[in-house]
Amino acid sequence: MLVSLTLHQFALIAQHELSMAEGFNVITGETGAGKSLLLDALSLCAGERADSAMIRHGAAHADIYAQFDVANNALIAEWFAEHDRALDEPDVLIRRQLSQTGRSKAWLNGTPVSLAELKSLGTLLVNIHSQHAQQALLKPQFVVQWLDAMAQTTTLAAQTASSYQHYQQLKRRADEIASREALRHDRIQLLQSQLADIEPLLAVDYTDIEAEHEELSNIEALMMEASHGLHLLDNDTDEPDVMTLLGQAIKLCDNQLGVSQTFEQASEQLHLAQQQITEVTGLLSDYAEQQLPDPERLQTLDNLIGLSHRLSRKHGLPAVDLIEEANHWQAQLEQLENEPSSDAMAAQIEQAWQQYLLLATKLQKAREKAAPHISEQLVQQLQPLALPNARCEFVFTKKPDPSQYNAQGCHDIDLLFSANVGMPMQPLHKIASGGELSRMALVMQVLQATNADNDAAKPMLVFDEVDVGISGGTAQVVGELLRKLGQTQQLLAITHQAQVAAQAHQHILVQKHHDEQTESELVILTDSAQVDELARMSGGVTITEVTRDHARSLLTDVK
Repeated sequence: MLVSLTLHQFALIAQHELSMAEGFNVITGETGAGKSLLLDALSLCAGERADSAMIRHGAAHADIYAQFDVANNALIAEWFAEHDRALDEPDVLIRRQLSQTGRSKAWLNGTPVSLAELKSLGTLLVNIHSQHAQQALLKPQFVVQWLDAMAQTTTLAAQTASSYQHYQQLKRRADEIASREALRHDRIQLLQSQLADIEPLLAVDYTDIEAEHEELSNIEALMMEASHGLHLLDNDTDEPDVMTLLGQAIKLCDNQLGVSQTFEQASEQLHLAQQQITEVTGLLSDYAEQQLPDPERLQTLDNLIGLSHRLSRKHGLPAVDLIEEANHWQAQLEQLENEPSSDAMAAQIEQAWQQYLLLATKLQKAREKAAPHISEQLVQQLQPLALPNARCEFVFTKKPDPSQYNAQGCHDIDLLFSANVGMPMQPLHKIASGGELSRMALVMQVLQATNADNDAAKPMLVFDEVDVGISGGTAQVVGELLRKLGQTQQLLAITHQAQVAAQAHQHILVQKHHDEQTESELVILTDSAQVDELARMSGGVTITEVTRDHARSLLTDVK
């Protein structure tokens, strides 16, 4: 519940902190006094968009603070956990600041919060019903959504809508695939042809074959160079070679081993050199004495290199990058080959359609089963509101063509209404007057609120201009209805009717003061002050003892 609402430099209010009571809170005041300011402030704390025009004239910014008691509220605790926020206290403090630049900031328990987060939290804290709710009754989707809320089929309705959307997505995808089927076929053939061209290169490394080709093309000259290098290292002629000279150096150092440590180190390194040169002579000997390679191998390498150069020019890529490009072609080919054809998707589409029909049928049966009882509840609540002959009925008309089925199901749903004896029931938008619509909207909102899980924490209900189109005894019944609702959850309502205001658990008056700068003041009324305000609402500007007596009688009648 809302514990307090603090306004600073907000519209006509310079500074005020308002404590809210449990149950039914009512706001009254003369036209233009600023009754809607509290609703605007609550809307901002619930994540609605800000307007710099809401800042009091001459102020740099406006601040609104809303404190909510959320003790034992599992939904709020779950929200905080999902958003990785700590909820250490039983209270939630929301601050919203508006600046003249048009930008606004928000904090939740002292920590910055995005408007998207604030809006999702706000739906759990405050449920605002605007004065234009009656216009929503004229929209078919509102009646369907309200019926689902009352019949507790909202989850099933969401599943049906999701199933329908999935079916539509599959259909669109199949149409897209069909439209590009020819292009897809041509692309597959092109990729297959390119991969076939490059297949001989897939098992080799271009750098390796290029190096091997270079060597084999010059093999005879290289063998001769190996023989010459071998002769320089070790030969049987009188020409000095490396091994002979190295042997002499080793002998020289060995003769001085006991004289100097330098000779010992030199001897050790020379023996290592002798071993390495012996290995080199073996390598050069093997290379110089090898058989000439198969000419076919050189031809194979020639072919591979020629193919690499041709494909390099064809695709505008360096030869060394062709294999990587081939891998991309292969991935594209696999994706295209694995993509279902429009014919293959037909089975998926039919399966999705049947799943949708199954859910839509289940939803329709649940709606039809609940509708008579819900209609009866509507009538029971409407009749005391000066509509003694009210009748309501939900009518379900199956759409004639499956192509007309939609996310809401296979049927059109109308709420029929008649307020007069002997007159046929017709859709609301055809026969209901403005007053009848306002009463229907109020009853539907109250029924939806009371139909919620009694064990669950309920958001604060806010009604804007709750008394549109009603007066007299009807207003009394509306007030009693709201007071009864206030026994299970907190309400805040703006009203112009004394009969409604008298039923409130707390009466808040909004009044203007015209000093140097116009300012609105919020006053919690009790005793004689409340009597005077009810008298003003009942009898106009001039308050007399007669109007006061009438106001007292209204308070006495409160149950």
